[in-house]
Amino acid sequence: MQNLQEQASTCNCGHHEKITLETVEIGNDALEQVAQYTERRQFQRMVLVVDNNTFEAAGERLQQLLSSEAEAIITLCTIDPNASGDVVADEASIVQLMLSVEPGITDVIIAVGAGTIHDITRFAAYHMHVPFISVPTAPSVDGFTSKGAPVLLRGSKITIPASGPIAIFADSGVLTQAPQELIAAGFGDMLGKYTSLLDWQYGRHTAGEPYCEAAYRITRDALVACVSQAEAIGARTEQGIRTLTEALIASGLAMLLFGQSHPASGAEHHLSHYWEMAYLRRGKRQLLHGAKVAVACAEVARMYRELAAEGDPALFPEPVRAELLARIAADVPEPSRLRELLRTVGAPVSPDELGVDEELLHRSLQEAQHVRPNRHTLLKAFNEQRLSTLH
Repeated sequence: MQNLQEQASTCNCGHHEKITLETVEIGNDALEQVAQYTERRQFQRMVLVVDNNTFEAAGERLQQLLSSEAEAIITLCTIDPNASGDVVADEASIVQLMLSVEPGITDVIIAVGAGTIHDITRFAAYHMHVPFISVPTAPSVDGFTSKGAPVLLRGSKITIPASGPIAIFADSGVLTQAPQELIAAGFGDMLGKYTSLLDWQYGRHTAGEPYCEAAYRITRDALVACVSQAEAIGARTEQGIRTLTEALIASGLAMLLFGQSHPASGAEHHLSHYWEMAYLRRGKRQLLHGAKVAVACAEVARMYRELAAEGDPALFPEPVRAELLARIAADVPEPSRLRELLRTVGAPVSPDELGVDEELLHRSLQEAQHVRPNRHTLLKAFNEQRLSTLH
């Protein structure tokens, strides 16, 4: 939080949003601090949101701590999986949680889980006018602080305004015990910043999209720190997991500061969401968000470096042509380097390993921009130009 304030103080972009997050605690006693915090805030009636896995990882212990130390009245809401066996942020999950919240009686909702549990919680908290506390059980996504809830409505993924948490308590003991694939997914979500930051610069220079230098630097520094600790993250050392967790939270804070997801979400996220919706239509089990983002990032990086080598003036116009080409050369790694980093943490490195077939990959590279049509990425510019030459 202090670094965020320092970075923001040097930026005069005019795009800063007020951050209502009160505290961020990362450490071995973070679960105990939840009870202390709720007692200090005089929260008495709480809804604890979990799934079967996160209840075992941290929910049960937290429930005991809150009941004994804070003498709270706890309502446990265990989100049910869908027909495919996945817990997803859809209408059914949201309604299940909202039915557990008593308007005017529930003091706070506590999300105990990874990205999906948080998305369900932030949507319900916003619409029920109840604050929520974040208790991550895995360093798997950068969305813990987000004020937007990516939810599935009638099978389509849309992001809806929602509540950010008032506090985050990330317990090191819980996070280091998270499944390796979730840790790898968190690293993958951070790796996606290579292309999201490039897309932000592209949209800024070619379409006049809003920009914040402080949010850019915070995200970039978090990415660099994370990559520098790739081996420690892959080995699940306490320092490696702490670095990953801090990077994910910093990325989320950058989005909070800017008020939009530009710093952390570009074409790689659009491909990820496109694949997710395709899997839902096919009735297939979901892939981890960060795993999709990372593989998509490598595919987008390959495409962007190829486009830069071709240097089409329609995509890279003057007077920003030289800067954009230089940024791709300097800031977007070779796909082989990205895959090497993914192997280090034990993540899937290709669409084939992930389970995305060639036809879906090809289609997503042509259509994924429609997931966020108001976002001006290089992928969108390329596809718009491609289609214009066909007519």
